[in-house]
Amino acid sequence: MTDRMATVERNTLETQIHVTINLDGSGKSHFETGIPFLEHMLDQVARHGMIDLTIRCQGDRHIDDHHSVEDIGITLGQAFARAVGDKKGLRRYGHAYVPLDEALSRVVVDFSGRPGLEHHVDYRRSHIGQFDTDLFYEFFQGFVNHANVTLHIDNLRGRNAHHIVETVFKAFGRALRMALEFDPRMAGIMPSTKGSL
Repeated sequence: MTDRMATVERNTLETQIHVTINLDGSGKSHFETGIPFLEHMLDQVARHGMIDLTIRCQGDRHIDDHHSVEDIGITLGQAFARAVGDKKGLRRYGHAYVPLDEALSRVVVDFSGRPGLEHHVDYRRSHIGQFDTDLFYEFFQGFVNHANVTLHIDNLRGRNAHHIVETVFKAFGRALRMALEFDPRMAGIMPSTKGSL
């Protein structure tokens, strides 16, 4: 098995981003983004996905967090697309249900080669601390467009916005972990009747 690691740099007039991932890691993470709540959520992805993840971002946060959050999603998606390789032997599909007290969310992912996002989450309030909850959609849209995955996110119930978001990101990490595992019965086989993904 080859190393499934990638480093991606993305530099624009709005953001300068560095992402390093190891899909076969131990859940270690390091963040320098200046956006604490997003870092808290990305740590959930690393820990529950067993993905080593480093993200550094310098962005135009004097305007707002929009460009930084969206571009982190884009760059993270690019890193996944690069690290996953040819996809032979992958389970390809992953899903997870995660509860946190009254909140319950489901995430389903397909490393399909086709970007698609179904995001059905009512975050119940516009901000969690200083973080604009509208930006979660932008993060996931950026991710799917550049990772070339199909992603369905459904919050099934919940009242507390923090709990809702945390269940989404934990389920996202666990669904990624399942999809990216190698299936011993599929060794060397492309998980598609098309013969390519």
